[in-house]
Amino acid sequence: MSNLKILIDEMDDGWDEKLNNLGFDAYSVKKLRAEGKKLRTDYSVINYARENDMILVTRDTESGQACEENQLPYILLDNEEIFKILLDKINQI
Repeated sequence: MSNLKILIDEMDDGWDEKLNNLGFDAYSVKKLRAEGKKLRTDYSVINYARENDMILVTRDTESGQACEENQLPYILLDNEEIFKILLDKINQI
């Protein structure tokens, strides 16, 4: 795979393991915090992703907006994105 590193926000802890099983280089905010990393605030999480050249995957709209404002790579899984998936699934029926 590529050198792409992915940081999974704490709400979706466990996705890192699934992505790792598929060959991605993924990390969990929750697990990194358990290892002693200081990742208690959105700012700390975003900064960690920036410093480590990671894409942040989050459901937190404010974190997504902060990444966008600072030209940092992110994937926002907000209600709008989930609704698009729902519509796509409905249209497949």
